[in-house]
Amino acid sequence: MANEIELGRRGHVAFVALFFARFRRYKQLLFAYWWIVALSVILGVGIQWFLIRRAPPSFVSVGRMILSVKLSIPNANFYSEELNNFFGTQVELMQSSSVTNRVLLRLRSEEPHLQPAPVNIQVTVSPKTTIFNLNAVSTDPNYVQAYLEATMEEYINLKRELLGNASTSTRSSLQEDRARLADELEKSRESLLSYQSTNSAVFLQQNGENNAARYFASLIQQVTERKSELQLLKTLSLDENLERQQHIFSQPSLPSASSAENLDSQQNSPQTALSSQRHSISSPQQNLDFTPGDNANSLANIPSGEGGFEAGYLEVKQQIVLLKAKRDELSEYLRPKHPDIIALNEEIARQEKLLEVFQEQSQEQLKNRQHTLEVEIAGMETQIREWELKAVDVSKKLSDFESLKENNRRLQTMYDQLQATLQTLDVDKGIGQESVTIFEPATPAVPTPKRLKRHLAMASLIGFVFGGGILFLLKQLDDRPTSLTELKEHFSEPVLGQIPLLKVKDKNAGLPILREEDDRHEFVEAFSNLRSALVFKDSPDNHSKSIVVTSAAPVDGKSTVSVNLAITLAHAGARVLLVDADLRCGKIHKRFSVSDRPGLADVLGETCPWSKAVAPTSVPNLDLLPRGTFPAHPASLLVKQSGKLLKELGNHYDYYIFDTAPVMVTDDVLSLAPHISSLIMVIRAGSTSGRVVKAALDLLYLRRVKVSGLVLNAVAPNMLEYNFYGYREYFRPRAVA
Repeated sequence: MANEIELGRRGHVAFVALFFARFRRYKQLLFAYWWIVALSVILGVGIQWFLIRRAPPSFVSVGRMILSVKLSIPNANFYSEELNNFFGTQVELMQSSSVTNRVLLRLRSEEPHLQPAPVNIQVTVSPKTTIFNLNAVSTDPNYVQAYLEATMEEYINLKRELLGNASTSTRSSLQEDRARLADELEKSRESLLSYQSTNSAVFLQQNGENNAARYFASLIQQVTERKSELQLLKTLSLDENLERQQHIFSQPSLPSASSAENLDSQQNSPQTALSSQRHSISSPQQNLDFTPGDNANSLANIPSGEGGFEAGYLEVKQQIVLLKAKRDELSEYLRPKHPDIIALNEEIARQEKLLEVFQEQSQEQLKNRQHTLEVEIAGMETQIREWELKAVDVSKKLSDFESLKENNRRLQTMYDQLQATLQTLDVDKGIGQESVTIFEPATPAVPTPKRLKRHLAMASLIGFVFGGGILFLLKQLDDRPTSLTELKEHFSEPVLGQIPLLKVKDKNAGLPILREEDDRHEFVEAFSNLRSALVFKDSPDNHSKSIVVTSAAPVDGKSTVSVNLAITLAHAGARVLLVDADLRCGKIHKRFSVSDRPGLADVLGETCPWSKAVAPTSVPNLDLLPRGTFPAHPASLLVKQSGKLLKELGNHYDYYIFDTAPVMVTDDVLSLAPHISSLIMVIRAGSTSGRVVKAALDLLYLRRVKVSGLVLNAVAPNMLEYNFYGYREYFRPRAVA
């Protein structure tokens, strides 16, 4: 996130810098070529003045038309004009060639005495109204009024014809549609009757429902119920099935409160209890007959649909429970061998045997019930498969029948609507209603005002815009960078520094070189920045010692840069050798007031050793190797001997500064540069073409030359990048304490 914010901030700063750079460029163009804008304005005003003076007097006639009733067809919209496009359509129609031709023919026949003259008609619409304003301008006042009047009337006649054609076409279209729908409706009715006669299944529908589908659904429900019953019969035991049929669970009867009181009295009186027990056991059959009547789960509660064996099974099971309960009760007072206990055991055994018989018969009846359900389920499933096909077939036929009825209803509705439209359509009345009518006829023509000031102001504005366009074209064609921002926009190479433009008193003598205590502070600081960029651009152990200073074209200031750069390095304590490698036009020796011979050409020609050719200068730590004798083939010498010269120089100096010829003029620098560790390209602000510099850099890169960066020379001091040099107090001499 922080990186994105930083990139956004840098992009904003770059945009602001580019904006001000282009603003300064346009301002410079305006100051330099102001006469182009002035000439364009004067030329535009002059042409307009000439046209106004030569133009004949013109007259204007005004007429107005208003939007009125439109053609209206109830329940139909076969003819309509969209409101969004209506006004534009009417304006185009009034100015169309169809109306113009009709007007000309009418004036020739009705007004033959009028001489034809060019007429310009302008149509506007009043804001927030439906009123058209027509202004006709011509040189003949009588003709222009008649022309405008004829235009409005012929426009109405043309609209009447269009409306009539639209009404006739609409009525014909409606009649054709009605006839077509009548045929389709008749065919639909025949299809419906034919389907009813050949498909009786459509009458199987009752209250909007498919009876076959309803019966099919009832069969599925019955099969589901029987399958559920069969599953329960197979899953539950005999007792559970019988209890499910009863909807209750059998429970043994508990002794009543009176029985509990008798039991307590018997416990208090054992003899009474024994006699009572003997009396109750003496007639076991009587007890068996009595107990079921008192039990809440007697046969009276068994469902009527249950068989006799199931009822007997439940009754015997209940009797066994009661007998066992009585036996347990008597066992508390009687011994196991007591006759009453023995009688109860025998009765219980007899009832258990009877229970087994009833159980077998009940299970047999349950199996029969299961078999019956299985047979019923199989039969119903067969019926389901048959009725499923019938239900699907009936549903399809009913769907087709409903589709035929819906289509018949749709056609009938459309036919009724068309019939109603034809009955209410009055074509003659609709044609008589115009959408636009004359609101105010054409007024008598009056002279048009000249509006001289307005036309001249418009002409001056057009001239100014035209002149600005020329300046913009010049700026687009001018690729000469004037500032650091424009230089970075044109080139990707690093910018090592920018040298300000200084005024020279004597142009023949050139710009004086740097000296001790130089008061040209911005000039001194610019070369100090260039020196720092060269020294600290690379690592201290790998910095460039041999440096070529060149340019793409002559008069870019490369010699000035190379000389002052060497002086700046020497002032920093470095041992510097300045080499004038421009063997054709080198003049560096004049700046130091030394002889040009012997020099580099003599060293390369092996007529003089380099130690004798090097001349000391007035600047400490700075020596000069001048140009030397003019050679016949400078490029050949540089190709053959420059590498050898650099080896001979060895480590005698900290820096070797070579001032060479321009790249695009000769091949000297291209022959020398491959033997040098780095190269500086000097570009003169507002003078050197960007295309030429790019071509020079391409030639250098083709020879694998290491370009350290660019130097922008002769930059205007009022540029934004040089504003900080206006703080003179930083360079004011201070008194030493």
